[in-house]
Amino acid sequence: MSGVTITDGSDSPSVFSLASQICTHIASSFSKPTDPYPPPLDLIVTNLSAIAAQNGRVFLYGVGREGLMLKALCMRLAHLGLSTHFVFDMTTPPITSNDLFIASAGPGGFSTVDALCSLARSKGAKVLLLTAQPESGSCVKHASVVCYVPAQTMATDEEVKSRPLLPMGSVYEGALFVLFEMVIYKLGEVLGQSPETIRSRHTNLE
Repeated sequence: MSGVTITDGSDSPSVFSLASQICTHIASSFSKPTDPYPPPLDLIVTNLSAIAAQNGRVFLYGVGREGLMLKALCMRLAHLGLSTHFVFDMTTPPITSNDLFIASAGPGGFSTVDALCSLARSKGAKVLLLTAQPESGSCVKHASVVCYVPAQTMATDEEVKSRPLLPMGSVYEGALFVLFEMVIYKLGEVLGQSPETIRSRHTNLE
């Protein structure tokens, strides 16, 4: 299908064409080098495996649409059998030095994320920060580990002069969704979790 423009009979691209363009745009983020930072997939799986091995807990937080991606990850980590909590949920326990805090600040920093990362570090927890701006972001100084996701965010959106198919931080947020799906797949292998066991942990109160 390379080089073929598919339409629905009008001048507008077809749904398939738009979906393909969006997926290709998001996938291209994973072809970019992350040096000197470790590959994000390996980094996240390694840190989550270590926390699981020591029976630690995982805390997660992000603002806006980034937060929605982290909520999805939180749910799947629970399905894998980890003790996971999204910050500001009513049942979120106190964080300790045995725990991992995963936060996202695509454009580099948010006042809420900065404060939470700083607080988690002060309690001795390990802080894994996901960001597309590892060199200039305000959150980086609070991170134990920086996970560089080289995708477009609102920090660089104004550099795009034409009307983008994925506006503002949508590329970064889409990349997080794809990255987290890969994390769950790899982590499931590492933890020896069968599809049946993972499925058994899904809520039945729906």
